[in-house]
Order: sequence, then C-alpha cells, then structure tokens
Amino acid sequence: MGELLIDFFCTDVDINLIEGQNFQKQAGGAPANVCATIAKLGGTALFSGKVGNDPFGHFLKKTLDDVQVDTSMVVFDDLHPTTLAFVSLQANGERDFVFNRGADAFLMEEEIDKDKLNEAAIHHFGSATALLNAPFQSTYFHVIRNAKEQGKFISFDPNYRVDLWRNRIPEFIALAKEGISLADFVKVSDEELKLITGIGNLVEGTNYLHELGAKVVAVTLGSKGTLLSNGENSEIVPSVKIKSIDSTGAGDAFVGATLFQFAKENPKIEDFEKLKEIINFSNKVGALVCTKVGAITAIPTLKEVLSK
Repeated sequence: MGELLIDFFCTDVDINLIEGQNFQKQAGGAPANVCATIAKLGGTALFSGKVGNDPFGHFLKKTLDDVQVDTSMVVFDDLHPTTLAFVSLQANGERDFVFNRGADAFLMEEEIDKDKLNEAAIHHFGSATALLNAPFQSTYFHVIRNAKEQGKFISFDPNYRVDLWRNRIPEFIALAKEGISLADFVKVSDEELKLITGIGNLVEGTNYLHELGAKVVAVTLGSKGTLLSNGENSEIVPSVKIKSIDSTGAGDAFVGATLFQFAKENPKIEDFEKLKEIINFSNKVGALVCTKVGAITAIPTLKEVLSK
C-alpha cells in the first residue's frame, strides 16, 4: 500500500530545474517497486493506492499490469491529478527536487477492499508519502492496525525522503516509530536508523528497534551489505560486488525479494541461518538493479538472479 507516481528525471547534465529542458517519464513509488519485484521473481503481489483519472494514472496502472501485478485495488481519482515528482542531478551530487502531490494523498478507508486485502498473508507498508498528511495517513495506519489484529505478517519501511520532511523531522520520527512497533520485518538504511533512534552505533540502534516491537530488522549499508538482526543474533550479510550505474529502486527491490522469500519459505524468526540465506538473495537482487537504468525496468527475473 502506498504511492504510485510519475518521476520526471531531467536528462540534461548538471542542470537544475530552472534550466532543465528535457525530462524522462518513469513509473515511481516505492511500494509499486516492491510489488513489481515480487511479481517479476514469480510471486503474487497486489498494489493498493490512488492515482488520477488521467493519462499518467492509466500509464502507471498499465506499467504494473505489464509485470503481472494485481492492480484491482488501484483507485482512479476524478478530482485530483496523479502525483508527480521532478528531479535533476547536479555535478556536486545535490538534487533539485519539486514534488507535486496529487491523488495518492486522498486514499480513503471506504475505498479499501478489506476482503481482498485480508487474502494477503503479508502486508507491506513502505510508502514515502503515506505518513505525510491525512486522509491517507489515517487510512494507512488503520490498515496496518487491522492487519495486526488479523495476525498478518507486517513489513514496514519508513522510506525517509529529506525533500518531503523539511521542518517536520520530529513528526516523521514519531510516525516511523509507530509503524516499527507494529512490524514483523523492518527495513531501514543506516541513515534512517540513526535518524529514528538517535543512536550512532548500528547494533545498539537495531536493538532499539527490537525494543519498539520489530521482530526482524535489516539495515542496508550500500556496498557493505546488510546488517541483519532477529533480536538474538546480528550479523552483516555481505553485498555482491557490481559496477553501479543507477541505484534507483535498489532498496525497494531488496524488500520485494525478501518478502517474496518470506512468502515462499515462511521462515521461523529464530532461524538466523535461514534469514541470512534470504538476505543474501535479496542483496543480490538489489545489486542487480543497480547495474541497469530505471527502477521497475531494472528488476531481474528469478532466472536472472539464479544465473549470477
């Protein structure tokens, strides 16, 4: 559940959005990337979210349809346009970012097909925008709590984006902690871990997330790998060495690969060796995404992953 949006990437080199002239349209939204990964690996994924009833919204639905994601819970909004993000990269690594939020913000509880939602064994909440404002914020947490009451396996990724939370960081931290407290699996980057916990040490920060309620925690460390913890054991699972071209969507692919395996293997949380096998596979999927341009287009199939 979360946002499905259009990313317009400025293809002009080292140009800000004032000067930029050329933009490439791509499907975006972290939860959509997670769904696409699961589907491309051979699993079954359903996306729930809202887009505008406009060409961009229909393009986004088609993009997910093309990779066999179930889009029966994509809602078209006649009042609000599809959410758009405009991004340019400059030589110093800084991003110029403009976010035009639209339909994704207006998903209502009454628009959720609860019976269909309850068919899913795993519920993933990894939206970068869902925590921002009501009504979607309240819908989001209502669905998380309902999934918890139903005994579903809950995955949570706080998905912090500095451009979206300027001057609202304490609010983000409080909401992220609430989501973490309800989750069986939590994925954070090392930067997010330090931001949310206020703790510099990775292991101590991970233990803090367990104290909040998280069962399994994965802290992504880029090329260094992933710190995995189940509350009893913790270890860095090394990454795969690759030549990175574009890291867009790599974290989402990592989550999708992990949830694909959780659904397939149904591992016990105390089985740390099995969890390490899962994260090793997910590291490989995330790394392979970095070797191609794009998010959904760069996601490998299961055959491609196993051949590496």
